[in-house]
Amino acid sequence: MVVATEEMAVYCFDTLVSHYSGDQPPPPAFEDGNHPLFVTWKKASNGSEPRLRGCIGTLEPRQIVSGFKDYALTSALRDRRFPPIQSKELPSLECTVSILTDYETAQDYLDWEVGKHGLIIEFTDPDYNVRRSATYLPEVAGHEGWTHIETIDSLMRKAGYNGRISESLRKKIRVTRYQSTLYTMHYGEYAAYVKKNRGAAPAVDGVPVVNGFKPGH
Repeated sequence: MVVATEEMAVYCFDTLVSHYSGDQPPPPAFEDGNHPLFVTWKKASNGSEPRLRGCIGTLEPRQIVSGFKDYALTSALRDRRFPPIQSKELPSLECTVSILTDYETAQDYLDWEVGKHGLIIEFTDPDYNVRRSATYLPEVAGHEGWTHIETIDSLMRKAGYNGRISESLRKKIRVTRYQSTLYTMHYGEYAAYVKKNRGAAPAVDGVPVVNGFKPGH
């Protein structure tokens, strides 16, 4: 089974740094394959709990090299929930790469474990008779401290349903559960990796990106 690795997170940081510098990112240091994947960016300021800054991926298998390259930029720059990440934010970022595995159809909306399973829900909106769907990665419910019902109800809202959530409606939801392997890397760890393996710190327009770095991007 392919697992998320340090090199995958490095490649996502490489891709984002290269976007700002206008250079091509170095080639990836991991083998290609076909898997569902996600890239998540969070930002930590002044020692606070990291806050979500962008998260986008695919539930369908795709080539992981091109996938991580595409979603590193899409999640950083085109997640509609957030303004695009600016280069001055780089020193505060952490990147989590996820590779999704073990898709299973749940028996009902309670047939999954908090912290272990990610969820894909699909249901028909009773008010508009349209199909709705949404997903949460495995770490979301545990991080938020949600129960099974709170997670499901939040997913229904995420899917765009604004009506009353009843027990009978919950029972009609089709739930696919999945697991993931993930690797999280802070920018400081990335910078240390680059300096150790390439001999110089990451740079934008020739200027090393360190704490307090504020280029004109």
